[in-house]
Amino acid sequence: MMKTRMQQWKPAGLALAAIAATTVIAVPSAMAQRDPAYEAARSAGQIGEQPDGYLGFVTSPTPAVRDMVTDINIKRKAAYTSGAPQGSTVEQFAFVTGCNLIAKTKPGEKYRSPDGSWHTRDGSPPIRDSRCP
Repeated sequence: MMKTRMQQWKPAGLALAAIAATTVIAVPSAMAQRDPAYEAARSAGQIGEQPDGYLGFVTSPTPAVRDMVTDINIKRKAAYTSGAPQGSTVEQFAFVTGCNLIAKTKPGEKYRSPDGSWHTRDGSPPIRDSRCP
């Protein structure tokens, strides 16, 4: 049986990615969080964090929200590309960052679980992929 790309990850690469993920994504997230449109879309449940490390649309977005999320995701991709530790792929690094971003969601914010369904964070821990560090 062939292994998927995710199954082929080396635990050491994930550990390195986990350490670096919190610092590399800090700049794009911090920039977005200063944007009132980002905060409004997030608070309204229009957008949420996904396991792949990118923002997703919970509801059909307006053109302005779509453009904003596209811009943020482009910045995230650039951060993942430049920050992926040696021995780790961009996708692995983005995944680990996605795990961390979902873990950091606040009650009332949306996130996508590993089965693809959207959830609203409550006081309990979010549902995350079993491979998350």
